[in-house]
Amino acid sequence: MFNSKYEPLIFELSAEGRSGVALPPSDVPETKAEASIPREMLRQDLPLPEVGEVDVIRHFISLSQRNFGVDTGFYPLGSCTMKYNPKINERVAGLAGLRELHPLQPADTCQGALRLMYELSEALAEIGGMDAVTLQPAAGALGELTGMLMVRAYHERAGEGSRRVVIIPDSAHGTNPATAVRCGFEALNVPSNERGTVDIKKFKELLGPHVAGVMLTNPNTLGLFETEILEICDMAHRRGALMYCDGANMNAILGQSRPGDMGFDVMHFNLHKTFSTPHGGGGPGAGAVGVKKTLQPFLPSPTIEKSDKEYRLNFNMPESIGRVHSFYGNFSVLVRALAYIRANGPAGLRAISETAVLNANYVRSRLLDDYDVPYGDRCMHEFVASAKRQKDENSVRALDIAKRIIDFGFHPPTIYFPLVVEEALMIEPVETESLQTLDAFVDAMRQIAQEAREDPEIVKTAPHNAPVTRLDEALAARRLDVKWTPGG
Repeated sequence: MFNSKYEPLIFELSAEGRSGVALPPSDVPETKAEASIPREMLRQDLPLPEVGEVDVIRHFISLSQRNFGVDTGFYPLGSCTMKYNPKINERVAGLAGLRELHPLQPADTCQGALRLMYELSEALAEIGGMDAVTLQPAAGALGELTGMLMVRAYHERAGEGSRRVVIIPDSAHGTNPATAVRCGFEALNVPSNERGTVDIKKFKELLGPHVAGVMLTNPNTLGLFETEILEICDMAHRRGALMYCDGANMNAILGQSRPGDMGFDVMHFNLHKTFSTPHGGGGPGAGAVGVKKTLQPFLPSPTIEKSDKEYRLNFNMPESIGRVHSFYGNFSVLVRALAYIRANGPAGLRAISETAVLNANYVRSRLLDDYDVPYGDRCMHEFVASAKRQKDENSVRALDIAKRIIDFGFHPPTIYFPLVVEEALMIEPVETESLQTLDAFVDAMRQIAQEAREDPEIVKTAPHNAPVTRLDEALAARRLDVKWTPGG
């Protein structure tokens, strides 16, 4: 159980004879119960805490009030798009006709759900510049896996199964090389140039008959648009390779540009980031995948099709890579995504990207006097600052700054990623924050920079007002303890 300097463990609240439940008498005779349970599984002792209901309620409500979430404060977590999501979408997803559906219902009893998913697929295909979309993948990483499995199937059908290399920029999300390797490929790193984008010369040197594809995020994880993307895609296609777009940063280009028009053959969308489902805490997510016609035969089965009379699930796909998720995707996330897209419309989606980019450039410009930004003179939806100046001058690291920002009521930005920036602070203001919130965050970051110069110990010992301060994270990872043991 959670512990802090303010509150005892719930086991420490235990007192003999105290109870928070009132169970009815057992209706199973004792002798019959003993006979139905294997003797080796019977035990005389059961050291559970003896606590009243009021103790349990207060304990867990107290813990919930210490949680930080996007509904309680600003969450500038770079690369993760932790934005506020309209509560109307929660109400829509909770409508009885959607909430109480069962995935094994016959198709003729859930035509509304199938229509919803079909229309979402069509909308995503239009937004991404793709020809077809699957909604099965449950998260971005599973979307990557789905996309690269289709790339592998495409080359194997063409008799080029020997293509076993995937080129990935050095600033990519960590899931990209992991996905490539999981699909049986070798991940080959292409370095960034002095501008923070793909080094075209090095990229050209790596291309060859052994390359199956290129996994690339645009805008990239430095928050920069790959301005040479048309050339990159053309070079890859001329050598027989396919282009995969990591769609994690789609909120920067909604309504402005489409990966399919850039030359990408396959991409995933993080519906839980870009299209309105609270992101974080392990889920739920949805990583829809869009493809061009060349990859359409390999889509996961089943796909949703529309005829004159009805919507149906098509399982007759002989070249499909197979099912990648139980049933047809995380349906409640899909409902929220379509509600968000329909509510905003084309002009609203375009305004989302415009505001995301504007907010990021505003925060970036206001922090330039106090923090270094190694790449780019402007950014897209996020930017990567560096605490190298603070580290070199007063041994204040990015970790220290991240801990100190907690004292001001903000969630820390992403730190130490991407790896191409020393002491990285990856900041994403997102499109849903007000000017007042952005100014308050900037003022806090500037005050921390001043503290780092004048009284660095304040920063290096932060946070000062959190229930839990600094943990030995390396020890916690090596000696994981998630189970309470009596007397332990």
